Amino acid sequence: MSDSDTTTGSAGTEGNDSYGHKPFKRSRSHFADRITADGRDGWPVEAGRYRLVVSRACPWASRALVSRRLLGLEDALSLAVADPIQDDRSWRFTLDPDGADPVLGIHHLSEAYDAREHGYPGGVSVPAIVDVPSGKLVTNDYQQITLDLATEWTALHRPGAPDLYPEPLRAEIDEVMEGIYRDVNNGVYKAGFASSQQEYDAAYEALFARLDEASARLADRRYLVGDTITEADIRFFTTLVRFDPVYHGHFKCNRNKLAEDPVLWAYARDLYQTPGFGDTVDFDHIKRHYYQVHTGINPTGIVPLGPDLSRWTTPHHRAQLGGRPFGDGTPPGPVPPGERVPPAHTV
Repeated sequence: MSDSDTTTGSAGTEGNDSYGHKPFKRSRSHFADRITADGRDGWPVEAGRYRLVVSRACPWASRALVSRRLLGLEDALSLAVADPIQDDRSWRFTLDPDGADPVLGIHHLSEAYDAREHGYPGGVSVPAIVDVPSGKLVTNDYQQITLDLATEWTALHRPGAPDLYPEPLRAEIDEVMEGIYRDVNNGVYKAGFASSQQEYDAAYEALFARLDEASARLADRRYLVGDTITEADIRFFTTLVRFDPVYHGHFKCNRNKLAEDPVLWAYARDLYQTPGFGDTVDFDHIKRHYYQVHTGINPTGIVPLGPDLSRWTTPHHRAQLGGRPFGDGTPPGPVPPGERVPPAHTV
């Protein structure tokens, strides 16, 4: 992963975030083992062996949620969903009976980190993949996890699964994703946690320059790269879906709302209404996490009632640009009953 941001000090939460009075930095993933078809890191792809731990609040974890749905890996890679509100041990399983994950038997994700490296001093981040038999964390490399789901887990993909990282387009996808990561995915955090006017101004300007560039790119094409959904769209979507509910106000990214950019707003709605995207989004978890956990930014912990989320289901008319969402494949099937987002948490 490319991470040239300057340093800061405190422990991470989602996707290795670090907050403090120094410039914001997203630290490198400490546990970067890969789960591969040949098992070269000691972790072979195997149905039922691993558990994906996420928070639906976290954009980095949400990438894995979307990828897993699109590829049909629900039966092969089980899912644990953490409470969006953390305690002093970070991500916890208070949404489950008795406050423990029913498969791993742990109350906090940190227990899987400790099983892998006792006394690990870093932050406990999601997404994380845990080896069920040993209870040990395998990886928290949020940049690599989804790429491996797309390319290393192919033997377990559903029939009709899309190719989210097509080899002929990888160089272009990587280039597009790098700019979006630096200025948008990470840029909203650099603006939100800026400790000086200069840092904030730089992040703000880079963010909206990149959004303007993406808007121009998407004006006459349905997807960011090629004519199908790719990893680039997944990574862009998970920031866009949080933009108006959180980043516009909470992180002071307020030149304009997403809903005020006709192209990006239609693009985001198109993806939201595509099976595998919107059905993974929990707006309640998103809003409560940001507004209640980031007490340095929002000391009252008040969660705003807006914006009006019903507009996410309005017509977008993007299909007239052509494109084939799943390429030669098919949409994913229904969300497994135990993984459905509560209706009150959606639009």
